[in-house]
Amino acid sequence: MALWFQQALLTDGWHDHVRITLEDGRIGTVTPGAAPDPGDERLGPAFAGLPNVHSHAFQRGMAGLAEQAGAKKPGEGSDSFWTWREAMYRFVDRLDPEGLHAIAALAYAEMLESGFTSVGEFHYLHHAPDGAPYADPAVMAHAVVQAARDTGIALTLLPVFYAHSHFGGAAPSQSQRRFLHDPDSFARLLDALSTLDGVTLGVAPHSLRAVTPDELAAVTALAPDGPIHIHIAEQSPEVEACLDWSGQRPVEWLLAHAPVDPRWCLVHATHVTPAECAAIARSGAIVGLCPITEANLGDGVFPARDFLAQGGRIGIGSDSNVEIGAAAELRLLEYGQRLTHHGRNLLAGAPAQFTGIQSTGVQSTGASLFHAAQQGAQALGRPPARLAPGAPADIVALRADHPAIAARSGDRLLDSWIFAGAPVDSVWCAGKKRVSAGLHHARPAIEARYVALLKALLA
Repeated sequence: MALWFQQALLTDGWHDHVRITLEDGRIGTVTPGAAPDPGDERLGPAFAGLPNVHSHAFQRGMAGLAEQAGAKKPGEGSDSFWTWREAMYRFVDRLDPEGLHAIAALAYAEMLESGFTSVGEFHYLHHAPDGAPYADPAVMAHAVVQAARDTGIALTLLPVFYAHSHFGGAAPSQSQRRFLHDPDSFARLLDALSTLDGVTLGVAPHSLRAVTPDELAAVTALAPDGPIHIHIAEQSPEVEACLDWSGQRPVEWLLAHAPVDPRWCLVHATHVTPAECAAIARSGAIVGLCPITEANLGDGVFPARDFLAQGGRIGIGSDSNVEIGAAAELRLLEYGQRLTHHGRNLLAGAPAQFTGIQSTGVQSTGASLFHAAQQGAQALGRPPARLAPGAPADIVALRADHPAIAARSGDRLLDSWIFAGAPVDSVWCAGKKRVSAGLHHARPAIEARYVALLKALLA
């Protein structure tokens, strides 16, 4: 089959009238300046799909349920990440494999509708509500895998090792009972998942709070070639607690005690020093930024401008899935820098190593954000998506007749998608069209199942 686009972002920049053939889930030929054949599907501007480096799919089901001021811990003056976490624990107590599948399917459909075509699922909901392992210890992971297959999104599964409630190997809380493993049981879980077809498998030590140094070494050794993801330095109290425990800040400790390299994704890394920023950049690791969640939880703002200027690599993620939108994440990433530094277009002109696209010499903020975020594919064990022969056919097309892209061309299309609300019209993942007119093809059934579940859970 063949697709014809008014404009498309290829490896050497934007071109008009681009005809792309699809073969076995990959791009066959790419012909700029071509007329459409009679049977071609004709579409608006197109670019490669984006990777979502960090998702907790089940949290989509509690979106909007933690926005009321609640009971504070002693000494706390306001709601925080820690009070939000208590609301999450209460929600997660109610989920079984069928419920997780229903929520994850909606989250993944919405990701595709927004322009994400791959996702890293940071999966830590392993056990039954009473904390006992299921007869099949991988049944919850299989629910996530099935949701990805049902929707068509490419999945990197990151089973999470979680053993402790705080630094220094503190005993876990009762609320964390569904997450817990020891190194041996975690190894058995990975073995049970190792034969999955079409899924990239990595590991995720949850955080330095949740693992001891010995456990961190044991868990990361289980993924000699796969991605390794970890939450780190998300909250100021976390940094202070790590200093009390080790005498070092979280990122400082991790870089000194673990072989951090390009397979790693340091999720959030919100509270880092200039020296830590430079060290992460030198390591080649991805920093997984989730601006919507970080804003929703009051985490803070990562120093993206300085990090990118030092050659650092980033990816974007939807994390808590309180709102799912690739363009919205990129927009808030830039706006956070503007609010911090009191300027505009602060992430324009990303270094050439992020883009893989020949520069036009014009510093478009939207294009810079887009190309920098494409490097998040590294954290998913995937090559960056691009519209080129042989690449996976992961394609996003904007709505051709929308006013937000009227009289736009080239990088201004990306600027208008991210900053002016130009909507996604169509999405292909591995050569299959999954989204038309802005909606996932299976949305009616997925949405009905999700609504029925939420009505039962929240009754």
